[in-house]
Amino acid sequence: MKITKTKKYTLIKPSSEVFSEFLKKLNLEENSLKNEHLIIDISEIFNIDSINLNVFLPISKQHKQNGTSFVIIFKETFEEDLLDEMDIVPTFTEALDIIEMDTISRDLGF
Repeated sequence: MKITKTKKYTLIKPSSEVFSEFLKKLNLEENSLKNEHLIIDISEIFNIDSINLNVFLPISKQHKQNGTSFVIIFKETFEEDLLDEMDIVPTFTEALDIIEMDTISRDLGF
């Protein structure tokens, strides 16, 4: 798993093509990353379907409770209902936009 930290966000990209291995590593790192804006880029490595995205719901909820953003980059089609629970976008640029919009919303008290 490759972790890139900046002042505004932390980008996580899998280094393995096995989804379950990535999830194990992510769960081990989650405590140290829970107060950071996270972007999880699974757009290029995994051949997963939208049902697998549900495993990210607890992490997404935890970040919302902590006042931080959690965004998944996923290029395939997915269940639209997931958008109510998580931020899922097809590109890195859109992930950055989501973090910026979340920050503005929090600053305005929404």
